[in-house]
Amino acid sequence: MSFINKPKVRHPDLPRNELGLTRRDYEGGMSTLCAGCGHDTVTASIIEAIWDLGIRPEQLVKLSGIGCSSKTTAYFASGAHGFNGVHGRMPSVATGANAANKNLYYIGVSGDGDSLSIGFGQFAHAIRRNVNMLYICENNGVYGLTKGQFSASADIGSKTKKGEENLQAPVDPVLAALSLGGSFIARSFSGDRAQLIPLIKAGLMHKGFALIDVISPCVTFNDHEGSTKSYAYAKEHDEALGEVNFVPFFEDISVDYDPGTTTAVTMHDGSKLYLKKVSEDYNPTDKHAALRLLRPVAAAGAGLALVTGALDGSLKGVSFGHASTTRELSG
Repeated sequence: MSFINKPKVRHPDLPRNELGLTRRDYEGGMSTLCAGCGHDTVTASIIEAIWDLGIRPEQLVKLSGIGCSSKTTAYFASGAHGFNGVHGRMPSVATGANAANKNLYYIGVSGDGDSLSIGFGQFAHAIRRNVNMLYICENNGVYGLTKGQFSASADIGSKTKKGEENLQAPVDPVLAALSLGGSFIARSFSGDRAQLIPLIKAGLMHKGFALIDVISPCVTFNDHEGSTKSYAYAKEHDEALGEVNFVPFFEDISVDYDPGTTTAVTMHDGSKLYLKKVSEDYNPTDKHAALRLLRPVAAAGAGLALVTGALDGSLKGVSFGHASTTRELSG
């Protein structure tokens, strides 16, 4: 099935983000990974996160190394910039790309083999240097691309599909990142999209190095009884530390305009807020004057939201700004 191209026909009623793009605009090629692979669920979570954040595909740079996990970047945001590096060297490419253009969003997808074995030195220095990128480690404890050997993240006592037991202590990417001074560190499970999607959003918005270690089971070589990276084991030992959500940060909007005039202010979501400042001779203690101000706006159907000021004499002598606001939604 991997050779079949995705159909270009799209339903006209698909939901659109603030840019007018659908989730289909953030998809990539057809996955060639095994059916049920946790990495494909991570891909779906990435698509959902960047679609919801309203990041244009051309604003995104996606980077990877070698391994099943590193194929992920081919499966989302086909309109983004991309570079598939050699084994373990993706952080160097990300560092160079950051130096060339700091105005793009960088997301690197790697695996436990690519990150914690041959690429461990690169991984460590990217954290130490606080490279501005989201680094997703799809962690399954095996080398899936080369038929299931233990990776550096395999837990002591974990068994291969053939029954061999791992006796070497694992490298924990979260502990490593903490010891190296990482500024954003998280761990999630590919099967918990309600937790993973907000983490991806937060990681993309974080200014600096953001690591998300995702336990992502290998359904072919490491999803059996005795594996500590299987779906069953991950679900049984998944302990949520708290509800995860993400609220994007926006710069404050300020405006200055003359008394008696109206101005339009564009909000973060693209809608427009119309502010009308009353004239300097307006009396906030005059109820009839307030009604005369409100009625024409209400009659015009402009949806008056707020008028500041007193409708009785209780605030006589108090000086503050008076403004009426109406809101017009874009689209």
